[in-house]
This record gives sequence, structure tokens and C-alpha cells, in this order.
Amino acid sequence: MAVSIRGLIRDWVDETQALEADLSPLSPEDWELATPAPGWDIRHQVAHLTWTDEALALALCSPDEFDALRNRVLADPEGVVNEAAASGATKAPEVIMRRWVSGQRRAAEILEGSDPSSRMPWFGPPMGAAAAISARIMETFAHGQDIRDALGLKPPRSSRLRHIAHLAVAARGYSFKVNGLPVPPDEIRVELTFEGETWSWGPEHATQRVIGDALEFALLATRRRHIDDVSLKTTGEVAETWANLAQAYAGPPGHGREPLSSSSTKIS
Repeated sequence: MAVSIRGLIRDWVDETQALEADLSPLSPEDWELATPAPGWDIRHQVAHLTWTDEALALALCSPDEFDALRNRVLADPEGVVNEAAASGATKAPEVIMRRWVSGQRRAAEILEGSDPSSRMPWFGPPMGAAAAISARIMETFAHGQDIRDALGLKPPRSSRLRHIAHLAVAARGYSFKVNGLPVPPDEIRVELTFEGETWSWGPEHATQRVIGDALEFALLATRRRHIDDVSLKTTGEVAETWANLAQAYAGPPGHGREPLSSSSTKIS
């Protein structure tokens, strides 16, 4: 998937603005609504996005400082992440929002001026600028969906879903490893539909296949929906296993989501 750094940054800004639009009408009380992440309300979700955007800027501008942060995270991933979210969530909603938006803009400006061929440190494997921006789009979408679930809003459909799907496909081997499983040698064909288009990865002749809707795949790969709540079709044992493990992000897979209990909240 050939993309430009500027195009990716534009998509990241668009994803941020889409979430801003959902947050702007909220009252201070709304910001305290519980989200599907245990112990996190909407304030925690936005504070977490702020923390990761600021961590990205740190990785780009102060590698030594980021290395110290990375060591802390690797030693206690859940503890450090929860502590940062709780600290950020103590601020007033307008302060949380302002800090998030300004941090995103600063990180985007730094990335726009970076060398696309260089690789930067991260909490998982080092990554290039394109992957870093795609990861920010993915995380904004994922935590944005936690917020939208708290508000009863439907997931947004946009061409930005392609970046999330691409990350998940690229991380297929990682998703097996992080679950303590050997990486199968089998190639997998992925075909996702979005507004009349078909996005595809993997060889056409592959017998292992995952086919379905791009939004459903993105929700599954960000672990914002249980596999029972999507209509993806898999062919082959490896493809079926991967569909249950797929994740578009670095780090532990997390708890995921329980199946939705009401058909009224199914993806539409």
C-alpha cells in the first residue's frame, strides 16, 4: 500500500477531528461515563491518547528519555499505562481535550519533518514514520471506539480503516508470538470490502483466507469487538486461528471484549 507521509498525517488529523466532533458536545458529567475498558472513563481514554502521542514525540526528539520510559513500560505495561491515564484524567475535560489536540499536532509536525526511511524506537519493534502514523490512526480509532461505545455511538466508516487493516496484516506473525504460539508458514489471503472497493493482501492462490467487511475487521483487530459479533468468513485452520488472535498494535493482546449481549448494539 503506497502512501505518502503527508497523506498519512492528513488521515491522522481527520481521525482526531472525527473524535473531537463526538467529544465537543459532552458535558463534564458525560466525561465520567464508564467505557468498556475496566476502570477507565472517557477522561482516561483521551488522557491515554495524549500520553501515547507525547511518547511518540519523545521517541523522535529525545531517544534517551524515551528509552527510560520504554524500560518502565516493559517492566510493568499495565501499571505504567494505567498510572498515566489516571494522572491525565484528574484534569478538567477542556484541559484534557486541549492537551490531547495540541500534543497530536506537535507529534504530526515532527513526523512531517522526519526522514521517512529512518526508524524510531517504540514499545514494540522499532518502526518507520509511515508505520508510526498508521499506529496513531489505529489507536485513535480504537480508543475512540471505547468512547463511542460509552456514548452509544456507532463506529465511524472511513477509508482510514485501510491503515488499521494493513497494520493487522503486517503484525500477523507477531500476533501468534505474543500469544505464545509458533508462527505458521502458511500465507493468508485477506480481502476486505469498503464502499464497493475490495482491499486485499496476500497471494491470490493462498488457501487460507479471511474475507469480510473492513470496519468489522478493524474492530476485531483492535480488539473492540468479539469475533462472535462480526461476520468475517475464514477458510482454513490457520486463518481461523489468526482471526481469533489478530491485533493491530504492539504489546500484550489484552482482555478484548466479551460478545455483545444485545443485537441492538451489533455493528451495522
